[in-house]
Amino acid sequence: MSGAGSILRETVIRATPRLLVISDESASAPHSPGKWSPKQIVGHLIDSASNNHQRFVRAQFMDTLVFVGYEQDRWVAVQQYQTTPWHTLVDFWQQYNLHLARVINAVPDDIRYREHLTHNLDQVAFSTVPQGSPATLDYFMRDYVTHLTHHLRDILTPPV
Repeated sequence: MSGAGSILRETVIRATPRLLVISDESASAPHSPGKWSPKQIVGHLIDSASNNHQRFVRAQFMDTLVFVGYEQDRWVAVQQYQTTPWHTLVDFWQQYNLHLARVINAVPDDIRYREHLTHNLDQVAFSTVPQGSPATLDYFMRDYVTHLTHHLRDILTPPV
């Protein structure tokens, strides 16, 4: 089975050209009322990459998987992703995630697969892990890719 870093890299490489053909105007329009626009979703994915980049690096020096959360809606709003040019967002998203794929691939197996009973993946993971259940950094890195893929589907699958 391919590792999370390789899967992330392939996902980003496949998605980037599909994202770049979306016009700035289309990327500015939410698919449904009250939802984020594609620009805001990619901005959220940039924020996710930023937060998880730090988490994945710091986890290699910690005895737990306890991480600070962040207020997603407020981060998207204050960074004004909605008014940022689409190609700028996609380029930054692509480069950040290709870097993150390298970071993920560089994690040694003993750190990647070490089980932690102390974690807050019940709060910060996309697919949560209950408190008291063991969690690994590998699970959390794969969860990051699952989260990214979920949001890419939202952007690249036209509404019905």
